Amino acid sequence: MNLKEYDKKTAGKKADVLSKYEIIRAEETYQQAGAYYVRIQAMAKKHHISLRQEFDEHDTPDTKYIVITDDEFPIATARMYPIDEKNVMIGRVVVLPEYRHMGIGTMVVTECEAWAKELGFSNAAVESRDNKVKFYEQLGYEICGEPIQGDTFLCIRMVKNLQ
Repeated sequence: MNLKEYDKKTAGKKADVLSKYEIIRAEETYQQAGAYYVRIQAMAKKHHISLRQEFDEHDTPDTKYIVITDDEFPIATARMYPIDEKNVMIGRVVVLPEYRHMGIGTMVVTECEAWAKELGFSNAAVESRDNKVKFYEQLGYEICGEPIQGDTFLCIRMVKNLQ
């Protein structure tokens, strides 16, 4: 099998795996609870982040959440909120450890971008952990500014035009 055939076969397997997951625009309380569950399990516990630090002023009733489920069990999430009328922040992109490196993080961010476009935003921003910059670059984000030391992680602001 040559490399091209291998890539097609691998892409096909990945598409089959990803097709079993459900993407939810979490507008109901129980769906948003799924977002919180993933964040607590994958980030707060692992990195000893307090609930006050993990759930900040951007977790409001107006915040938009994406939740991805596997057989109705939440496995990944992200949140987004407006920076201003043209720009949206995508953040708290989290995938449970046992589901990482399967394309699910890309799925979450891509759905946030699609929803943001539908809501009329032109640009998306992320504040990427320093060790995740390559992931966002692969999705078309560009570094914008100097690193920022947050409460827990060193972060780098990145932006992408959604048009």
